Amino acid sequence: MVPRTLLSLIDKNEYLKIVSDLYISNGFELYLVGGAVRDGILDVNTKDFDFTTNATPEESISLLNNNGYKTTEIGKNFGTIELQVENNSIHITTFRKDTYVNSSRNPSVESADSLNTDLSRRDFTINSIAYSLNENELIDPFSGLKDLAEGIIKTPDDPVISFSDDPLRMLRLCRFISTHGFSPDEDTYTAMRDNIERIKIVSVERIRDEFNKLLVGENAPMGIRTLVESGLSLYIIPEINELKMEIDPKHHHKDVYEHSLEVLDGVPPKLILRMGALLHDIAKPNTKGIENGKIHFRHHEVIGARMTKKILKRLKYDNKTIEDVAQLVEQSARPHTFKMGWTDSAVRRYIVDAGHMLEDLNALVRADVTTKNKQKKQDIYRTLDELEKRIEEVKAKEELSKIRPALSGDEVMKHFKIQPGPKVGVIMKALYEQRINDGEVSKEEALKLAEKTFNNL
Repeated sequence: MVPRTLLSLIDKNEYLKIVSDLYISNGFELYLVGGAVRDGILDVNTKDFDFTTNATPEESISLLNNNGYKTTEIGKNFGTIELQVENNSIHITTFRKDTYVNSSRNPSVESADSLNTDLSRRDFTINSIAYSLNENELIDPFSGLKDLAEGIIKTPDDPVISFSDDPLRMLRLCRFISTHGFSPDEDTYTAMRDNIERIKIVSVERIRDEFNKLLVGENAPMGIRTLVESGLSLYIIPEINELKMEIDPKHHHKDVYEHSLEVLDGVPPKLILRMGALLHDIAKPNTKGIENGKIHFRHHEVIGARMTKKILKRLKYDNKTIEDVAQLVEQSARPHTFKMGWTDSAVRRYIVDAGHMLEDLNALVRADVTTKNKQKKQDIYRTLDELEKRIEEVKAKEELSKIRPALSGDEVMKHFKIQPGPKVGVIMKALYEQRINDGEVSKEEALKLAEKTFNNL
């Protein structure tokens, strides 16, 4: 019996049945496969629809174009064409079988003569279920429905062969743990641990994209645990493994690895924020010191921001993502330094430095409070409540996004009769700092600082 949730998904996207009828009426087979079937059964909404067919790419293009559809041929060499319908993208792939070589995860693609052969090449049994819209029938040769019901991740093929053929599947396994709460069976997990070095043949970009999906899953800490415990993280972000610092019986400190996972679990599922949570203490193993019998991690947030930039550059993230995550890491401990109260200048500085990351930074700082001491937690939250209240008060007084020193650059150059250059930059920086620290000042006060700064150049 086809689950009502899957039928409901099809009903919400009527164009799927129209495309299916077009293929069937022209003598072709067509089946919905992969994530859409899986998530339809699980009642998870999706706009990612993949079909498989016995029609060749050329036959699909001709059929669709002759019936008014627009297609693209980006994946044609792999038997896939893309169809745009109602602002949605549908991928239609010819039945295929894949042959791999040891040095590459890019398969040699051949057409297959049956649906079952096509389903056998897929990553996991839960993604090897097909649905015929025409017959209203599920085709499940590898017991994917049973595994879905039990929350088990297994491969349709021998897992050793499957992971060796396409090592990215190991990271996808971690991703499905995070996004769907599933668990691998013993044979699958063992095969994963035995093949972790194969991940080295996968492009950094593909690894990064899968890692992103893992991080925003509902069970992201469990996904990270599997990544680390299997050893796969050693080939992706080995710095995470180093958070498992050796316990010093004489000098107690919280378990940084467990704490990081708890913070990760405590922030909303936004990629930048989740990445900042995972990496916010990344430098603690490198900054650990002991003084007067107490553990300290001096400047770990500053060093952590540098490490974060190196990690994310290595994984080929874009510059904005790198800067935003590094900013979260660098400022994650900042609110806890204001223990003597929140002056206007301190709050102004915090707002300006946080910039567009202010909301995310506040969320990270709150999640960072993982102490089991209820009184201590309440005291910290009270301080953070005060900070957020003071932020709103200062924002109401000043539009900080448009904050400007009392003197402009043109006025500085005119007064000192100098041309644009480093000297102007140094003076303007001093004036900007004055504006943040002291609030609005008169031009006379600004000029005094400008002259003092100029005389010291």
